[in-house]
Amino acid sequence: MTKVEAPTLEEAYKKASQMLECSISDLQCEVVQHPSKGIFGFLKKNAIIIASCEQDSKQDVSTATEKDNFIDVPTKEESVASEIIDTVKNEAIDKETHRASTFEEDAVMDSFFEINEDEVEEEQVVYSELALVIENQLKELLSHSCFDIDIVEVDVVDNTALIFIDGADAALLIGKEGYRYNALSYMLFSWLHTKYELFVKLEIAEFLTTQQKMIASYIEPVIETVENTGRAKTRFLDGILVQIALEQLRVRFPDKYVAVKTSKDGKKFVVINEFNKKING
Repeated sequence: MTKVEAPTLEEAYKKASQMLECSISDLQCEVVQHPSKGIFGFLKKNAIIIASCEQDSKQDVSTATEKDNFIDVPTKEESVASEIIDTVKNEAIDKETHRASTFEEDAVMDSFFEINEDEVEEEQVVYSELALVIENQLKELLSHSCFDIDIVEVDVVDNTALIFIDGADAALLIGKEGYRYNALSYMLFSWLHTKYELFVKLEIAEFLTTQQKMIASYIEPVIETVENTGRAKTRFLDGILVQIALEQLRVRFPDKYVAVKTSKDGKKFVVINEFNKKING
């Protein structure tokens, strides 16, 4: 067994495969520490794994364990994304609770597909292949709809599928008060998270950018209340708005407990209070 440390899980898996002289698919890994980008450059953590080569220990593994560690031969579409699934699935939990927005609100397409310059070149190639698979499948899906949509672009960055859709019927695809947008966003998340372990950022025309700006303006007094009293909560928010508010407030208050709550009648809102008190209480 070998202990490996690297800035990302992808790099740790690659380094382990080189040290053990076996392919990534033959690695048996235990994630000791998930990587974290930190906040504004602080509290950054490397990925740490304990790795061994599956081929070296195959005789010592029970039949039940072998069944758990092997999967069926993937389909043609799934094989393109298999390396992504193997290397980033353990980052999903960490990203669900500590994600920061990667978009600049004053741009739609350019910022929507902006990639961090520090990303590993090999990772970009694999992500690009996965993005092309998703893009082609999404184009096929929308081709059967009644909406006039002529732009469908997908990029995969940092375990998230960034999807941009536009066309003559973009407003119709959004729907009144965003109800179609919410339904499509939920459908895409159910598909991509189940199949590829990806999160989703969906932009239709400028809808998401507009909603982000609106929420940024709305939460200003909420932020002021938190700064004065240490806690606050938003009003009831629908669909994508509650997720946008959650992300923005987590970025603003990384050391506090920020979470979505549901009222007795099913309405959702975001609460902010002391993280340590919540955990200990």
